[in-house]
Amino acid sequence: MRKSADFNYEETVAKVETIIDQIEGGELTLAEVFDRFSVALEDLQQCEAFLARGQQEMNLAIETLEDQF
Repeated sequence: MRKSADFNYEETVAKVETIIDQIEGGELTLAEVFDRFSVALEDLQQCEAFLARGQQEMNLAIETLEDQF
């Protein structure tokens, strides 16, 4: 897994979309499908973790604002 400093959500989503297109294209061998699926799964897990961290930060910011008023 890449370090978060190297992670770019938009690029990762685009990479997953490319992998999906390749798999759906039907021109890959079964082994290539499995390999690409593994990569896409890892990328999606990184996206999920990124979004969860963002949501936690937003929730904390909202709580902080609510406490101020």
